[in-house]
Amino acid sequence: MQPYEGPWPLTITPDKLRGIIELARRFDVKDAMTEPDPGSNASDDEMCAVLEDHPDDAVGATLVRQIHDLNDDEQIDLVALCWLGRGDGDFNSWHDLRTEAKRDHNRQTVRYLLGTPLLADYLSEGMAQLGEEPLL
Repeated sequence: MQPYEGPWPLTITPDKLRGIIELARRFDVKDAMTEPDPGSNASDDEMCAVLEDHPDDAVGATLVRQIHDLNDDEQIDLVALCWLGRGDGDFNSWHDLRTEAKRDHNRQTVRYLLGTPLLADYLSEGMAQLGEEPLL
């Protein structure tokens, strides 16, 4: 399949999207916290704690804020792009994907996207299908 070669069809800019993808990648690798207060030096536990999702970790909070701060059209684009990258359509069905995302849009967009496994991969794949170089 050839990537889309028309003008960028999203209201969210590629640079803003790349920033969200980068944060989503860092968020995706987080694991449940196993030891809330290990009391040891991070080098003693081979730096494993950096992969745990601690309440004071800024990655999740920053990702939430960046998605929440998008306007409605940008959030709709983000959801539709996720669906595109997930294989729910191709660039020829972009209008349909976006129409469905607009119809389903509500105040749960951040929760929905953060609950989507492989979010960064889906967004990257969607960008690639739209002819834009994603963040690898």
